[in-house]
Amino acid sequence: MALRQDWTRRAFLQNVGVVAPTVKLMLTGDTGEGVEVEGARPIDSIKFAPIDLSSHFTASPSDFGTREKAKVLGGASRQDALIRTPSGTQDFRGMSFLLGPQGSQSKSWIVLGRHLERWVANTVVIVVTQKAGCLCLKQFCEWDANETPAADQEVSEQVGQRLADVVFVFEDGQEEALPIRRPFEVNAPWVEWGHLSFAALAQTADSARQLTDPLRHATGWGDLQMGIMDNSYSTPLVWISALANPYPEKTIKSLRFEAASNDPLIICGLTLFLGRGNPLRYERLTTYRITLPGPASEEERWELAADLGVVARKWFPTRFEPESWLKAPDPGLGSRAQQIPGNRYLYAEITASSAATLWLRDTKSGVSYAFDLDAAKPGSELAPRGSTATSARVEVLEREKVWLHGQVIDQATGRPTPVRLAFRSTDGRYVPPYGHRAEINDGWFQDYGADVKVMDSSFAYVDGSFQVELPVGDVYLEMTKGFEYGPVRRRLEIRPEQRELKLEIERIANLRSQGWVSADTHVHFLSPTTALLEAGAEGLNLVNLLAAQWGDLFTNVGDITNEPLLSCDRENMVWVGSENRQHILGHIGLLGPRSPIFPMSAAGPDESYLGDPLWNSMAHWSDACRTAGGLSIAVHFPYPTGEIAADVALGKIDAVELWPQGPSGAQPGHFNFLRFLDWYRYLNCGYRLPAVGGTDKMGAYMPVGTNRAYAYIGQQEFTFTNWAKAVRSGNTFVTSGPLLLFQADGHAPGQEINWGAGGGTIEVHASAKSFVPFHRLEIVLKGRVVASRDAASGTREMTLTEKIHVPGPGWLTARCSSQLGPVTSWEFMVQAHTSPVYLIVPRQELFSPAAAAYMLALIDGSQVFVENLAIRPDPERLAATRKVLDDARAVLHRRLHEHNVPH
Repeated sequence: MALRQDWTRRAFLQNVGVVAPTVKLMLTGDTGEGVEVEGARPIDSIKFAPIDLSSHFTASPSDFGTREKAKVLGGASRQDALIRTPSGTQDFRGMSFLLGPQGSQSKSWIVLGRHLERWVANTVVIVVTQKAGCLCLKQFCEWDANETPAADQEVSEQVGQRLADVVFVFEDGQEEALPIRRPFEVNAPWVEWGHLSFAALAQTADSARQLTDPLRHATGWGDLQMGIMDNSYSTPLVWISALANPYPEKTIKSLRFEAASNDPLIICGLTLFLGRGNPLRYERLTTYRITLPGPASEEERWELAADLGVVARKWFPTRFEPESWLKAPDPGLGSRAQQIPGNRYLYAEITASSAATLWLRDTKSGVSYAFDLDAAKPGSELAPRGSTATSARVEVLEREKVWLHGQVIDQATGRPTPVRLAFRSTDGRYVPPYGHRAEINDGWFQDYGADVKVMDSSFAYVDGSFQVELPVGDVYLEMTKGFEYGPVRRRLEIRPEQRELKLEIERIANLRSQGWVSADTHVHFLSPTTALLEAGAEGLNLVNLLAAQWGDLFTNVGDITNEPLLSCDRENMVWVGSENRQHILGHIGLLGPRSPIFPMSAAGPDESYLGDPLWNSMAHWSDACRTAGGLSIAVHFPYPTGEIAADVALGKIDAVELWPQGPSGAQPGHFNFLRFLDWYRYLNCGYRLPAVGGTDKMGAYMPVGTNRAYAYIGQQEFTFTNWAKAVRSGNTFVTSGPLLLFQADGHAPGQEINWGAGGGTIEVHASAKSFVPFHRLEIVLKGRVVASRDAASGTREMTLTEKIHVPGPGWLTARCSSQLGPVTSWEFMVQAHTSPVYLIVPRQELFSPAAAAYMLALIDGSQVFVENLAIRPDPERLAATRKVLDDARAVLHRRLHEHNVPH
């Protein structure tokens, strides 16, 4: 028999004759070309009695003849149009079969039919002399000719066509006949989509897939997201049906197969199921806890499989201590999973027949443990079959569940409100509402659902109503709605009779009623409607969804409508702008233009495509955006640090997007990061740059609005135009948590305080309120802290009022920070920072020669890139880019000259 065995790393080895090898089988034809068939699962010999049909085989593939449709089966069939099926001793769906020999000339099938051919039998009798619960057949039939009718035919598919009967002949003489019908108990070797069998399954079982599984082709990414491998259409299709014995308590003397049609039935194998029920029918997904006989720290050591089922997921638990979790000060922030020292538990979700055996294999010792799942009960531990000496055990968790219709109510309004929420089991496992993933894909450009993974904590976005299936008993809820609502962590008791779940969330601040609008200036990839949902759930008024070019990939371009998408109450808005990018000169956010600004990327990878020229500068993109009524933002300021200095010098930037992010591994609680220090440099050089906040969200690893800006529009209507006007005016603060307000002598950020030479004393007032504790509040003058207040143990509210002596021109801001964090995988800290109040002294311009020199160095670097490395556009465009750099250099040289600084 030409059988090649490819042993896989995850295979179960044969164990004292009970567990058969797990192999990949290559069905080789006369040409030597094979078709791979999975047979990977342990076999339990006490459940099945395979029948040797070798003395009953009537036909070989060659006898049966060629079929044009057989070429679709691949392998050698592609060449000779013969149907080939697996051979030898095989395991399919946990059932063992003794199949015929390999080869196109070898008799390996029983062909039943009423037409006269030497290789076709009308009746076949198989002696059994055994009791059984089911007769399991491995078989196929001819393709239904009516599925492809001629142009002048009016026919219907032969649904229910009786091809044969199997007659159970019992020892007491009683007989019972069961039909074998198309497409009930049998079907063709391959079928069109939507033509599966009603009472039979394809020979290859479905399997689970992980998001981290390798892809053969990038186009298979979508299939991988399903988390399953559907093998219902995997060729060659040989169908397995389980025909229930009408009298399982009686001994079957023989089985008589009788042809009932001229269309043939081809039987490849037969096995008796010795248990009860249908071995092909699986029970619903159930969670099991397996106590390992050794340490769980060696993850690759333990292998798990079910013979009549599928292990959908398996995982080692991470630390979850409910009482500590309920009292922790950081709800809604997310956290990193922590391994449990000395853990001996392995969890698994399994769907399987009630007769299934769960096999645990220790690859280190080679020992396998068998657990009969029908004996596993909630609240009691099941020992392995035939052994109580080992510590290995299995326990059912959460077998009883209830389907709930839920609502989240805003406590102040009494109306449903969108939120971000998560349910967790008593062991900390995430239980998503229906319509949301259990395992969230947080990869780049893979944010396709209303889900988010904050560090290692998973959440779902819901619009105020949801449905969820929860285990009966204790369940733990975590729920947030941005920075102006108190986060919720609480224990829920789910009752067996419960069908509804009402949750409440309470507002702790209402800055919108005081004239403030919150916005994320930088979001990618979401659909506008999903972005609108997430904005509502994060308490965010405006999402700037930015179309962009990434090489030959263009995202959200089809969503550009040049008008906002609004929520029903008009308090949440999504506007699609663009992020225009160049890998050296910089990136710029073009928010709210009335028409798209193309091209969106320039000068090659990884922003634009290979060979794309340097179409234009950032400054030209900014001019086009402003002309179209938009706002020009230096996104993820100051990087890339190329043209940004020139654009600031020429007044092309309306605001800078500040991130609460330091270098990798930075400790929370301070602002000594280049992102802020560069901003301070430009401010010290006299340039007015309001602060805004964005996330650059490009995946489900980042909640929208985690870093956001508040802008004061007062009593004006909330429109994009009014928000953009407020940003330009400078009364903003950027925050990843605290709500920070600041005034200097009654002046808000963006405003000026004018006084005479020699300066004076200013009374500053800062107040901060936060949904999570923060620890320090500071007043900053020209980049230096001049007043501060600390709360060593953390506080959710703090004020600071001080009189500050200011000797001359400058700027004042407030900022606050928390020791908590980081709070995202991008290591965002919990911080807030206001835009400056500007201090003006007549005839004393605020200027920093060191900052000007730094800006000139960046301009020189940009010029070197443009002249030496950039792919050149047409002469007119190149000259325009050169002029931007030349003009900015001239502005800075003029200012240096005015301040008598050698240059």
